[in-house]
Amino acid sequence: MYKPALILGFIFAALGVIIGAFAAHGLKPMMELSQQQTFETGVRYHMYHSFALIIVGLLSAHISNNNINLATLFFTLGIICFSGSLYALSIMQMNGLVGLKGVGIITPIGGLFFILGWVFSLLAVIKK
Repeated sequence: MYKPALILGFIFAALGVIIGAFAAHGLKPMMELSQQQTFETGVRYHMYHSFALIIVGLLSAHISNNNINLATLFFTLGIICFSGSLYALSIMQMNGLVGLKGVGIITPIGGLFFILGWVFSLLAVIKK
């Protein structure tokens, strides 16, 4: 098993639950519907890719190659960039910060990292 992937997956999953609960109970009354939906999208992808990290970590017991490490890296960067930027965008909009200079561009970069995580997971399996 690739322990770093498992550790990151479990930590990110716990954080996803905490962030989702915080938004649902603490932020929701202050957010407009579009901001809630953006935040929820961040939480949803955060959780999907936390599970992906756990799967990659478990998969590594049967498949040992550098693609597992790269998948772990890209899923981690994806969670931070994609979900993190959506959290930031929602909170900034909620607080009336307009313009959001530069934060919005991070979201598609995070999405690209997610795609790369899946591609390297596939390559790990193919290489086996």
